[in-house]
Amino acid sequence: MKRIILKAPKAYNNFEFLNSSDARGLRMLAEFIQPTSVFRKEGIRDTIVFFGSARIKSKRDASTKLKRLRYKLRSQRKLSSEMRDELDGAETDVRMSKYYEDAVELSRRLTLWSKKLYQLNRFVVCSGGGPGIMEAANRGAALARGRSVGLNISLPFEQLPNQFISPELNLEFHYFFMRKFWFIYLGKALVAFPGGFGTFDELMEVLTLRQTRKIKKKITVVLYGSEFWKSVFNFDELVKRRLVSREELSLFRFADTPAEAYEYLVRELRNNYPEETEESMPLQ
Repeated sequence: MKRIILKAPKAYNNFEFLNSSDARGLRMLAEFIQPTSVFRKEGIRDTIVFFGSARIKSKRDASTKLKRLRYKLRSQRKLSSEMRDELDGAETDVRMSKYYEDAVELSRRLTLWSKKLYQLNRFVVCSGGGPGIMEAANRGAALARGRSVGLNISLPFEQLPNQFISPELNLEFHYFFMRKFWFIYLGKALVAFPGGFGTFDELMEVLTLRQTRKIKKKITVVLYGSEFWKSVFNFDELVKRRLVSREELSLFRFADTPAEAYEYLVRELRNNYPEETEESMPLQ
């Protein structure tokens, strides 16, 4: 009896193969090619990137949580150490919510400015696509009725994309290094708000690339919240111990208000990219 051999699936239709360790290189390449296709189709040529913690809450959410906690604990004659820690944490969230609100306002201002430029889709706000400061950045752009990019990352605890990303510019990554590539490749300016390990990692990679001149283009870096950054990094001590030079501290600048950050970023972008930042003539 003649044996019938079925056709094997083509490699690009073989999902068992595509998800195997042997095809890891293909998956990495896909995370380069697919965003390239999306950004070309949508006309996105450069971005202003916002880094910052996913854990920072909006003022409304943080205040609501604190009020509910105080109401819950009001009948307690004496607070346990766990209760006190929870209350202290909620109060800290309210104080840190300032950065969420400032990120919204800065993104809103930058998006309004971007929309006035003669060339469309220039200096579009871009975030990591998740909650916290990332959400605030996309939210500010949405308030200005502008577009924004979200470069989300799949994590074990499932970081979901926030609701303010432009749907056509919502991208999902598996590999951190490919996600960071797209932050830097399109970025002409970067604003780092307070954050943890992830924010430090992203920021330090950008500063290292600038320090070593692996980035050829001009990219403006702002550290938002000088009190925070100077408390978590002793920059003067790095200079004192001859680990960085005093001149290398000029790779970034501090800002403490949306107005200050906005004015510096726009001035630097105009200086560095005069043709791209030419504004449209108002209609007569």
